Amino acid sequence: MATRLRKTRKFRGSRNHGWGQVGQHRASGHKGGLGQSGMLKHHFSSMLKDDPKHFGHGGNNPPRTKYPIIKKWASVRDLDDLYLKSGKQENDKKILDLTALGFDKLLGGGQVKNAFSIKIDKFTSKAEEKVKNAGGELLNVTEKEPPSKKNDKQTTAEDIDEIRKETQSTTENTP
Repeated sequence: MATRLRKTRKFRGSRNHGWGQVGQHRASGHKGGLGQSGMLKHHFSSMLKDDPKHFGHGGNNPPRTKYPIIKKWASVRDLDDLYLKSGKQENDKKILDLTALGFDKLLGGGQVKNAFSIKIDKFTSKAEEKVKNAGGELLNVTEKEPPSKKNDKQTTAEDIDEIRKETQSTTENTP
């Protein structure tokens, strides 16, 4: 702002520039105290706003994860609309790939009107029951492999002797 337009130009020649009698708008009484005074009393709301870590912790904000977990679920009642949007028909089967649409789980709310072959990882028991009663099927996209069986054989003293002999022979052969 240009100096000539400032309010102080109008107050030149007046004694207190619009702040009442002598001494008002001076010193620390006008500010509500010196320094950090009043942070738990009359400056509490400004402290929360301007310096939320004033007391050594994070303020009034709840902790957030860096990458929030977002789960997308679909109910059985939504299957007809989802099929109209992005369903396929192969060999007289209505195929609906919910994992490709970004859904994590199929819930059992509502009714099914058509028979669908649905590709989804997780589903509730009611959803499975309703889809099967309508003549459809649920297909697991990622079938979990059974955990591999580790060597059940325990290491014996003879095995340890063989390992020692092999390591000794390799250390002797190196120059």
